[in-house]
Amino acid sequence: MHSPLPRARFGATRSHAPDPRRRLLLSSLALLALTGCGPDAPKLHGMDLSGMPSGDFQLQDTDGRERKLADYAGQPVMLFFGFTQCPDICPTALTRAVEIKTLLGADASKLRVLFITVDPERDTPEILRAYTQAFDPDFVGLRGNAEQTRAAAQSFKVFYQKVATGSSYTMDHTALTYVIDANGKLRIALRHQQSAQECVDDLRTVL
Repeated sequence: MHSPLPRARFGATRSHAPDPRRRLLLSSLALLALTGCGPDAPKLHGMDLSGMPSGDFQLQDTDGRERKLADYAGQPVMLFFGFTQCPDICPTALTRAVEIKTLLGADASKLRVLFITVDPERDTPEILRAYTQAFDPDFVGLRGNAEQTRAAAQSFKVFYQKVATGSSYTMDHTALTYVIDANGKLRIALRHQQSAQECVDDLRTVL
């Protein structure tokens, strides 16, 4: 069975001391995995989050405009937390998002893809814009200060932390993609291991 908390890891040395914040988020995501186990729950490849409170954010897009989830009302949203220097998990997730839009065909225009950086220290608006638009010009990059980033992540029960790598650092973070319906309701967490077609099958229950 896959863990409900897939994370991006890059071989950095880590402490084994308990992290209360991480334990809280692990507990929350364990509960997410149990949501939607009832007989009427949709058959999904991902995790049914329809019984959970919807998250939110107050961030800026790469043009400096203030954004919150309500700004995208009327369109289903795929939301991912990551960072532009991520060597594997993030580019794989965004490449899959491109494949998902292709498989959706005409329905692709209904879907909005948002990428929230957990590394605003390095991900400037210019870098974030270039990164997201390299995958698809319609993908939206969002960033905030440290406090805004932390609040957004906690709202969606996302874990992230800085991990030292020599003279620099990388980021360890949750690798789920969240699906919010057109009414702003949190519905599904797509697992990183899902294929594009499996994601489309799940999205069809929302579109």
